[in-house]
Amino acid sequence: MTERPGGRMGHRRSIATELVARAVSDLVERASFSMPAGVVDIYRAMRERESSEIARHALDVLVENAAIARGERLPLCQDCGVAIVFCDIGQDVALEGEYLHHAVDRGVCEAYERLYLRKSVVADPLARTNTGTNTPSFLHTDIVPGDRVGITVYLKGGGSENMSYLRMFRPTVSVDEIIDHIASCVVDAGPNPCPPLFLGVGIGGTADLALVNAKRSVLRGVGSIHPDPGYAELESRILERVNGTGVGPLGFGGGSTAAAVYIKAAATHIATLPVALNLNCHSLRYAETVL
Repeated sequence: MTERPGGRMGHRRSIATELVARAVSDLVERASFSMPAGVVDIYRAMRERESSEIARHALDVLVENAAIARGERLPLCQDCGVAIVFCDIGQDVALEGEYLHHAVDRGVCEAYERLYLRKSVVADPLARTNTGTNTPSFLHTDIVPGDRVGITVYLKGGGSENMSYLRMFRPTVSVDEIIDHIASCVVDAGPNPCPPLFLGVGIGGTADLALVNAKRSVLRGVGSIHPDPGYAELESRILERVNGTGVGPLGFGGGSTAAAVYIKAAATHIATLPVALNLNCHSLRYAETVL
């Protein structure tokens, strides 16, 4: 038992970081070979609506690729990505054992070695020497109420990560201008992020928070609807506009440029309006668990 500020006593639940390492390894495995439920159904529905023959064929290939990866336990993509890890740590949790980031990295390294996944992390951005372990991972932690630890492993390839965008708008900008900007970025990205996209949008906060929120937004759940009706409508408007750009699946043209749009908003300064974009490729690779 420990005493919290104000004199109230609270229970601390101990969790060994060894369990974190094992969980991360399992999540890397799950995310590498299979996408969240519902993704393939979205591609099938997009195919039924698609008028372009080559776009329909591209969507067929994506459905087949997902089936092969899941059935034969092969990576969804030859770019096995970097490991972006979100840990939501309950304030009543006492982590015991090695340093948390070391445990997370150990889990990542073990999975990439065991599963023969391509290792894509360089130790220094200029020297460009591969670490050979796909670590360090990119760890984001948050303190939340409770005595559990939520872990999400999100694998992101270089092609789509290179097509990330951040723009610091004036707060007088209109919603239509924001939609125009997003559509312009998608056209600029073209085939590089390997559409159909799962498009994450971070609005508000600071520049760094907007970028993180753009990533976290795509983890909201396939098929989920934003709880705020205003943002739900904005997601629909952005999706319609992006699918009207003609980029199409894998850049072959057509009306299937994006599979979904997810917005995560945050409070911001009266003089700023950051808008960040996370263009995730057709292989939406994440898995999550709670300890």
